[in-house]
Amino acid sequence: MATGCTLPQLPRPQVLVARLRVVMASQQSWCHSFSSASRLQPQPSGVTMDDSFLTKDKSTQKHKLPQKRRTLPYRETFEFFIEDFKTYKPLLSSIKNAYERILAHQREKIRALEALKAKLVIVNEECNERILAMRAEERHEISLLKKEKMNLLKFIDKKNEEMISLQSQVTKLRKNLAEEYLHYLSERDARKILIADLNKLRYQQEDMSLAQSPGIWGEDPVKLTLALKMTRQDLTRTQMELNTMKANFGDVVPRRDFETQEKTNKDLQEQLDSLRASYEEVRKEHEILMQLHMSTLKERDQFYSELQEIQRTSTPRPDWSKCEDVVAGGPERWKMLAEGKNSDQLVDVLLEEIGSGLLREKDFFPGLGYGEAIPAFLRFDGLVENKKPNKKDVINLLKDAWKERLAEEQKETFPDFFFNFLEHRFGPNDAIAWAYTVFENIKLFHSNEVMSQFYAVLMGKWSENVYITQKETVAQLLKEMTNADSKNEGLLTMEQFRERQGQTSAGPCWPSCFPHSTILKSTFPLKTEEQIQELMEAGGWYPSSSNADLLNYRSLFMEDEEGQSEPFVQKLWKQYMNEKAEYLQQLKQELCKELHEVVTLPKLRGALMSIDPSLDKQTVNTYISQAFQLPESQLPEEGDEKEEGIVEILQTALERLQVIDIRRVGPREPEPAS
Repeated sequence: MATGCTLPQLPRPQVLVARLRVVMASQQSWCHSFSSASRLQPQPSGVTMDDSFLTKDKSTQKHKLPQKRRTLPYRETFEFFIEDFKTYKPLLSSIKNAYERILAHQREKIRALEALKAKLVIVNEECNERILAMRAEERHEISLLKKEKMNLLKFIDKKNEEMISLQSQVTKLRKNLAEEYLHYLSERDARKILIADLNKLRYQQEDMSLAQSPGIWGEDPVKLTLALKMTRQDLTRTQMELNTMKANFGDVVPRRDFETQEKTNKDLQEQLDSLRASYEEVRKEHEILMQLHMSTLKERDQFYSELQEIQRTSTPRPDWSKCEDVVAGGPERWKMLAEGKNSDQLVDVLLEEIGSGLLREKDFFPGLGYGEAIPAFLRFDGLVENKKPNKKDVINLLKDAWKERLAEEQKETFPDFFFNFLEHRFGPNDAIAWAYTVFENIKLFHSNEVMSQFYAVLMGKWSENVYITQKETVAQLLKEMTNADSKNEGLLTMEQFRERQGQTSAGPCWPSCFPHSTILKSTFPLKTEEQIQELMEAGGWYPSSSNADLLNYRSLFMEDEEGQSEPFVQKLWKQYMNEKAEYLQQLKQELCKELHEVVTLPKLRGALMSIDPSLDKQTVNTYISQAFQLPESQLPEEGDEKEEGIVEILQTALERLQVIDIRRVGPREPEPAS
């Protein structure tokens, strides 16, 4: 059929087959040479050869060619087809390119999966290790469980043997019990038979005696026997009825008692009803009061918040210069009083000035009475004259009282001594007046050192040993400085007190180069360097002081006309109070208790020895006696069972210890011996 176009002449099939055979033959020879060469060269890892398409011998399939080598003949054959069939060349080329792209994609995918394969190998190894570890742990647990199983089996066997032994004992005891029970049954039956025989014989004997003496009764014995039998039956029946009545009416009370109890119950019921009505009224009133209380609390909270807001926003700073024209002495005296004081201290000064003015205006004090809460030296009814001494006279009087107190043996209490001192000084008639006058003065002037200390001791807030020990400490320090003053001029230099080891005048040596550093350290070995530095600064020694500077050390211990000490002694007193508070705080922390909890005597002793191992037994007993308010002679020995029965609230014990002279004796941890 003619179409108007000529098709390209295709090669004959015989030609194509011949060409294919030539290509296959050349390919076979090439693959044979490649396979022989590959046997001599090392084969790369992960690569296998497959030459089954070249030879039909199945024994040669051990050496396989790579994928690229295996597809090489087909690629060349396909290229021959493309070259020979030019009409279908575009189609065949597109098919060939598609296969090439697929093969390239597969190769890329294989290369991408190589890393995953390595990771899978690592994960597989880790999993195998975990499995082995888990199996080892399971084997160990299984072995332990097997051992426990064997032990339990042995224990069960032992218990079974004990149970069998106990069962045999129980069986034997049951058998013995049955035998004894049968024996007792036979004994009971025999006793009943014997009693019946005895009763029968007794009845027969009575019948015979009645039959043998008819003249006594004057009746027929047979009739008497029958009457006796009937009487016995009536007696038995009467006893049975009596027992029945007792069983049925044993709990019955008399009618009179019942009526009395019923009346009492009625009265109590009426009282209960009235009490219930009263309770309901009280409950309603309580609910009303609770509502009022809650509303009052809300109002109080609201007013308190308003007060806080007003105090925060509206309270102005006081202008203390206004007091210059009010205080006696004018601006100069007010400046002297206000020098170096904060607002709180200025308020105390102002109150003291106002109070002293009011105190001078009073001619009499009202007596406080004879109550137990009133101190012994103030117990008086009626008006007491105000002696109106000035502040200096009161201070001198207190100093004289301390001198006399230190001179005597201190056998009586301090309030009693104070009243006796006033009686001896002013006579019995004026003693109570001076007691009230001095008491009102020392209660007013808190800023004065002598008055505040005397008031604290007089009212029992401090023990007098606190004042005495502090005075002895100051005297000892003055003695040490006096001993260091070889010329007795009252002056000291830094050069005189320099430490001997490796100290020169060149360069600052604060604080060890200061003269007080050696004296203060020897007098107060437990004070820290910061405390020593504070004392030296209070005494007037500063890092800028020269070695040749002189200090009048006696001026550190002088007092003014009102008994006020110098800043050096005041700093000593302040440090002592801080050390006492710190010591008691450490004691509380060592006990690990809240203030409202109780503490036993052994716990307190152990805590004291823990925070201060250098304490001796006498000092510990003194502290414990003060804390538990027990005489030292009544304290049980250490380790006695009675110690656990002595308890006290922790807050009360600490407040009692705050009164006495309690201080650290040595370091908390003893230093190792050199």
